Parts: sequence; C-alpha cells; structure tokens
Amino acid sequence: MATTYEPIATTTLSTTTADVTFSTISGSFTDLIIVAIATSTSNAGIYLQFNNDTGSNYSRTNLEGDGSVAKSDRDTNQTGMPLGIAFTTEIPANIFHIMNYSNSTTYKTALARQNTTSAVTRAIVGLWRSTAAITTIRVYPTAGSFKSGSTFTLYGIKAA
Repeated sequence: MATTYEPIATTTLSTTTADVTFSTISGSFTDLIIVAIATSTSNAGIYLQFNNDTGSNYSRTNLEGDGSVAKSDRDTNQTGMPLGIAFTTEIPANIFHIMNYSNSTTYKTALARQNTTSAVTRAIVGLWRSTAAITTIRVYPTAGSFKSGSTFTLYGIKAA
C-alpha cells in the first residue's frame, strides 16, 4: 500500500511570533507530519499542544547523541509535548510525525527527529494522554519567540 504526503498548510513568519497554530484539521488522513525549520529569540525546546489542552497530559522519551556521548531522558506530566529544538542562530530541522491523530479510541503518539550541525541528533517519542481526535495543533518554543523567516509546514498522510 502506497502513502501520499499532502500539504495542508504552510506558515512562514514575517515577524517574530510566540507560536504557530494549525486549526480545523480534517480527519481525512491517517497521520500528520509537521516540518519546522525555525530559529528562536532564545535557545529553546519546541512543544506541541493539541486541541488547546493545557493540562499535564503530555510526556516524552528522548534518545540523543553528539558523536561522542549518547544519553536518554524522560519528561512526564508536561503541559505540552516537548519534541523539538530551536536555536538563536543555527537552524535545526525538526520533523514531527503524529500517528492516528483522528482516532477517537486511543491515546495519541508522536515521533520526532532533529538534526543540528553543532549539537546533537535526537529521536523522541511523545504521548498525549487523550482519546480526542486532534483538530488543532499549537507549536511554541519554551522560551522566547520564533524569529521572522521560520517556516512550519503541516502535511497529511493518506493511505492509497
């Protein structure tokens, strides 16, 4: 079975902005992908928040390495899903894969990857403890704001 990535929305910031929100997301795809090519006014993590849920319903497990040292860590009971990174000058590529987002009987999981030239390569799995179908995604840094020129693209994956 082949799958197809379909662009849903792209936002390129023309000014410094605190967050980016994708809303009224159709349930017609199997999975969602967000590609964030972003810098921030502060070195920061990038969080995802679903359906305006600000409760402590998110967690993640992180695996990372810098060519010399490998490590893992875990965050639980977060108010957003900590999946990405943004720096003030270097532009990391952040790819967030949200699986079974429209399923209304299971918790939602996401896989994330980041690559930077100066820091680390990361693989992260995140969990949102809700069975609600995802219709809105807020993307925001843990400190500062996203800088002008940052680009966020939302794709849907359709099963062929």
